[in-house]
Amino acid sequence: MNCSGCSYVQPIEDQGTVSLRPLSPSLETLIRQQSYDTYIMEDICSISYQSRGQMLDIMQWVRSLPEDITSCVSVGLLGSDDIGGEPVWLSLSVFVTRLQHDDVVEIIRKKQFTSHMQPIVDQHEQVIAYEFLLRPIQNGPTFQPYRLFDIARKTGLHSFLDRAARISAIEVSAEHLQPGIKRFINFLPSSIYNPQYCLSHTFEAIERLDLNPKDFVFEVVETENIIEMPKLQNIFDVYRSNGISVALDDVGSGYSKPELIDYLQPDYVKIDRSLIDHCDTHPEQQQKIIHILERSQKHGSTVLAEGIERREEYEFCRSIGIELAQGYLFGKPSDSPNLQLG
Repeated sequence: MNCSGCSYVQPIEDQGTVSLRPLSPSLETLIRQQSYDTYIMEDICSISYQSRGQMLDIMQWVRSLPEDITSCVSVGLLGSDDIGGEPVWLSLSVFVTRLQHDDVVEIIRKKQFTSHMQPIVDQHEQVIAYEFLLRPIQNGPTFQPYRLFDIARKTGLHSFLDRAARISAIEVSAEHLQPGIKRFINFLPSSIYNPQYCLSHTFEAIERLDLNPKDFVFEVVETENIIEMPKLQNIFDVYRSNGISVALDDVGSGYSKPELIDYLQPDYVKIDRSLIDHCDTHPEQQQKIIHILERSQKHGSTVLAEGIERREEYEFCRSIGIELAQGYLFGKPSDSPNLQLG
């Protein structure tokens, strides 16, 4: 079984074939008018190219064709060593976007990223957990994490990246953290089409590294428009059935509404930094925070305040009973843990 969008990320070889399907009579006529070296079988036309530049020229020509001819066309690419195999088929628009952002696609394909850790503290300012955040590898190409995921989504690689990022975080946690320290790791619900299968790589990594599932908390990231509640609840159930806790991230901002707490009943609720920022001086924000806290406590969810940069913010959150906190006040994301706070 394969998850849609989890396809192998193929490099672009200097020689090979670019294939188009389905081959309509109109498209076939236009192709035959060109001087390309082609091979046609049933509804697939394979065009040989001898350099990367030639392949780009072919794709530029295809893009210039009328939309009514190319709207349903898929593209498959095979390097010269793979001729005779089955390419991974992509829509024309996705394939072109991959070409346009080839530098970012290469970072994703080669997994040129790692995970940094940001501390999470309790009411005594003792580090009890870390959130794992995607960052460039040392001496590797630089990138902004949000752009990496944005390009991954546009190129159909978000499932591949999301899974690789989860496994990176698990591996880094095994290298640096002792048992009993919680590890908060983000996930994209839209990248998980069949939870039992798509999450199996995550569970296998935890087992392979002899880690305790109870040390892990997987959280829904803030950029996801959560529409399919039953699907997300199913994902939560699969995590929990494997001994892993779940968190609702950035509550109070964007798509992460407080009402989701009642439906999903997460183990952890993370209050968005937009509500935490200067909350000590804004009564309206304080009321929203208290509302989220009360709603969470009703379901037994542990609340965490994100984005704390000022001690006054932390003192307010602690005074109303918020148990956990995270932010620059306690430490920035780093490639090594700091357990000496408090």
